[in-house]
Amino acid sequence: MTPSPLAASISSDMLTAFLKVADRLSVSGAADELGLDKSVVSKRVAQLEHKVQATLFSRSTRKVALTPAGEAYVDYARRALGEMLAGEERLRALRSEVSGRIRMTAPVSWGQRVLAKQLPEFLRMHPSIEVELQLVDRMLDIGSERIDVALRWTAHSLQELSAVQIAPVGWLLAASPAYLAAHGVPSVPDDLRGHNCLCYWRESADDVWTLLPCGEAAPGLVAQQVRVGGRYHVDNPEAVAEAALSGLGIALLPDYLCQDELATGRLLRVLPLWTPQTKFGSHITAIGAPERMALARNRLLVGFLRDSRWRA
Repeated sequence: MTPSPLAASISSDMLTAFLKVADRLSVSGAADELGLDKSVVSKRVAQLEHKVQATLFSRSTRKVALTPAGEAYVDYARRALGEMLAGEERLRALRSEVSGRIRMTAPVSWGQRVLAKQLPEFLRMHPSIEVELQLVDRMLDIGSERIDVALRWTAHSLQELSAVQIAPVGWLLAASPAYLAAHGVPSVPDDLRGHNCLCYWRESADDVWTLLPCGEAAPGLVAQQVRVGGRYHVDNPEAVAEAALSGLGIALLPDYLCQDELATGRLLRVLPLWTPQTKFGSHITAIGAPERMALARNRLLVGFLRDSRWRA
């Protein structure tokens, strides 16, 4: 059952103060038992009365008594406080059960732009867990580097490892308005042959781009491969984005690196009816040795990342 907004706004401190005053029929007595100032207890009771929109005590200079509303509320308050304290205790127990250090790795640009925004929340949720994050683009050896969870572009050839898709990554072509004004706007994939093309480059095979027609493209179009050329080869996606912004050419980019630039017009989408297909795939994937991924702290992390709302 989903708690009502009213119930969610009432704290255990308010209920505790109310019940102690109800038991002792004395604000001073309740304050002494709780080890609080009388003014603090009075304030918490007043806050509760405001929340429930009812006067719970009648007060005089000599005594405190429950009103009919207060008498009707006592049993509900005791049950509610018991549930709240039991829930808080269960959460403390869960947090204390899961502890230790998680060694993880992720690609540099995605780790900086996207992952770094999510991990602080995970650490706040689990104060007994430590995270040691390495941002590297090279493929670390999971065994020798003692990596618990590796976040990678692809899960190919990983039959002996556990793999969980974490976050979608889209790919697109983009260039600066100045470059397109000077060199023309491609209308079909084959037009890319005449342009300076930029991509996250590691080997000569990266000079062949595969483009798939989007759903809204004209019927009958099929995937096309184009051998492109360029004067700038770089193994860092951030550097590719910067080169595109400077007007150097048409870039093949992951969407998280250029969303703001596309929204502001600093970059323009090129061949929007076509989607690049890259060897990096369409998702960031969490991989690891099955025995490491089965550890409670690592399962918590992977579950948190899998369920996160990803945005750059």
